[in-house]
Amino acid sequence: MTAPVDSGPTDRSAGGALYVVATPIGNLGDVTLRALETLRSVPLVACEDTRVTRRLLVRHGIDARLVSFHARSAPRRLAELLDHLRGGADLALTTDAGTPGISDPGEALAAAWAGEGGRVVPIPGPSAATAAVSVAGLAGPRWAFEGFLPRAGRERRERLAGLAADHRGTVLYEAPSRLAATLRDLAAACGDDRPAAVCRELTKLHEQIVRGSLRELVEAATDGRVPPRGEVVIVLGAWPAVRQDAAAARGSDPASAAGRAIGDARAAVDALVADGVARGEAARQVARRTGISRRQLYQPPGAHDPRD
Repeated sequence: MTAPVDSGPTDRSAGGALYVVATPIGNLGDVTLRALETLRSVPLVACEDTRVTRRLLVRHGIDARLVSFHARSAPRRLAELLDHLRGGADLALTTDAGTPGISDPGEALAAAWAGEGGRVVPIPGPSAATAAVSVAGLAGPRWAFEGFLPRAGRERRERLAGLAADHRGTVLYEAPSRLAATLRDLAAACGDDRPAAVCRELTKLHEQIVRGSLRELVEAATDGRVPPRGEVVIVLGAWPAVRQDAAAARGSDPASAAGRAIGDARAAVDALVADGVARGEAARQVARRTGISRRQLYQPPGAHDPRD
């Protein structure tokens, strides 16, 4: 079957093309023309929830064959989709909202088909992460995407420690029922005066964007000003740079902000060590997250860095 849009090389591998199609995160009018052309042209659409995708297709007059593909799908569904592509037929992949492969199972299909030399074509469009960054106004020019934090345990503590040490803004997804608890954990790990934003129900009727310190956002989530309903994105503001700008505005030595950043990073290393991670490995992990050199972070108890 002829591909809806030829955006790849003319020398294609055998088999069909897998089109990774971004769909609206709320407002159905946000779908792109190219996405509609692709969904109208392929013989099969694999979607997270067929009911959600069908609403979009009906809105735009598209009659397509749908099959479900989600986190709880049996392994045979992945095998069936790969067989479909191996047979030479094209396939579109969608998620309930946004771009497939971003905190959903779409990555497994794209990786498997690419691993066989198959053609994987992005059909870009809406994403809750980029939408939240664009309106929060505090992520900075360099930011990280964390997706969903682990729910509990050592892995959650390690991720929180990494966020505390990272100077960049960070985007997180969270279930509405866990929003208040996660904001409290972020405040405890990152400081309750760190700037952040909660973006809820983006592009939908009850869209809500609340900015403030983590302390203020904890209060808003606790007293109901930010209701525990709908899709939620948390944007954690860039921090050491903000501290440095504030210090400069007060006439303080900007180097003190850099010193605090190193101190925060070393504290993150100590937290990992307390959880059983070897100090060298802990320093390596935090260095990767923060950009601070591993040598500066590897400080055994009682050691003194002559550069401090």
